[in-house]
Amino acid sequence: MNFKFRYRIKAVCLLAFVLVSYGLSAQDTSRIVNDITQLNPIKVNAILHLTTTAEIVTAVKKCTGPISIGGGRYSMGGQTATENALQIDMRTFNKVLYLSKKDREITVQTGITWHKLLEYIDTANLSVKIMQSYSNFTVGGALSVNAHGRYVGLGPIILSVKKIKIILANGDVVEASPVTNSEIFYGAIGGYGGLGVITEATLSLTDNTRVERSDTLMRADEYKNYFFKRLRNDSTVVFSSADIYPNKYKQIRSVTYRLTQKKVTVQYRIKPVEKSYKFNRFVYTLISEFPHGKWVRQHMIDPVLYRKNPVEWRNYEAVSNVEELEPKSRKKSTYVLEEYFVPVENFESFYPAMSKILRDNNVNVINISIRNAHPDPGTLLAWARTEVFSFVIYYKQGTGNTDKQKVETWTKQLIDAAIANNGTYYLPYQIHASLEQFAKAYPNATKFFALKKQLDPTNKFRNKLWDAYYK
Repeated sequence: MNFKFRYRIKAVCLLAFVLVSYGLSAQDTSRIVNDITQLNPIKVNAILHLTTTAEIVTAVKKCTGPISIGGGRYSMGGQTATENALQIDMRTFNKVLYLSKKDREITVQTGITWHKLLEYIDTANLSVKIMQSYSNFTVGGALSVNAHGRYVGLGPIILSVKKIKIILANGDVVEASPVTNSEIFYGAIGGYGGLGVITEATLSLTDNTRVERSDTLMRADEYKNYFFKRLRNDSTVVFSSADIYPNKYKQIRSVTYRLTQKKVTVQYRIKPVEKSYKFNRFVYTLISEFPHGKWVRQHMIDPVLYRKNPVEWRNYEAVSNVEELEPKSRKKSTYVLEEYFVPVENFESFYPAMSKILRDNNVNVINISIRNAHPDPGTLLAWARTEVFSFVIYYKQGTGNTDKQKVETWTKQLIDAAIANNGTYYLPYQIHASLEQFAKAYPNATKFFALKKQLDPTNKFRNKLWDAYYK
């Protein structure tokens, strides 16, 4: 490690300490870190774009903290930054280290995006087992939130992780897996950067198969039985989710992709990145701003979009671009996500409670997607302690303080509804839950905090999530 790099780390950390200690302005030296919603601008002291493990080790050792860790920054409540931190931006730490077609596994640096990873393995006709719906995210970010997708018969991403490497607060590089340093493995995945920097991940892969889409319209109260009878135990089902139509929340469109031997009808193996997503932007504006936009989507737009049953490659369906959701501006209003998990047996009680809360608070819901996830194997901050249905709420809100307060009010109501149904809420989104709600939703947080105190005694690794709940 060269002297200039070490000096830069020391200088950055010393400057951060002086500025905070003496109350001086950090305006000239800090950087602004924000997330996709643009609701959480955070001044950090400096941002490092590193390319080697040795550089990250040096940065962690030389800086006394706070240190925050960022990737694609698609979490929506400050989970990647805190004030006056040294932020390690992982996006330049993005190499494929090893691929075995025989063993169907890959080892990558965790700053790599899922899109880049899928492009790499597609040449070997392989695919990932589990990932979220959009491929712009980094692998490290997905591990830190223990992401999930639409994969039937699976669940949290940890189910596809063979091992990780993590840099702890003292600079040690530790390998962790379900059998080696397992406590660190189950704490770091889904740990939101609280234990250290996850630098490498070895993931299980599967074959890149052909899938055919189908869809079914039904009443909302029919979906649970439909899923268990038609989808859950069907070994041909790869992807499945169901879209709930607002604002009445009475109709559901279940969309499923099954294995097929038919010829593909989509020419691309992986979705190309478009220069513009004007049509998508128009549709979301229509749904969210026009008086009858939601009706138009349900009765005019979606019937056209689902009039055929395309046959695609699995990788094509996995690689969606989050830019398709991006509005022209997020200055006055913005699109945001929330997600709630309830045991599958409590679908009938949570669903109407959720719908009533959204209607009573006039929430401008764009869509609610239902997914299924099997139990988590043991992460300390597990969101799926049993088999669950997840309810992913995509909504639009204003950016003013009054709008933010309204969101906090109905969010807390939804959290209470999930907890009342032995469920929980997802942590990558706006940090509205009270300490009491957090403790009820994540009862093993005390074990996570005990592990953090052991591995990070000076609370070096921080972000707004742990500023709120790690006391």
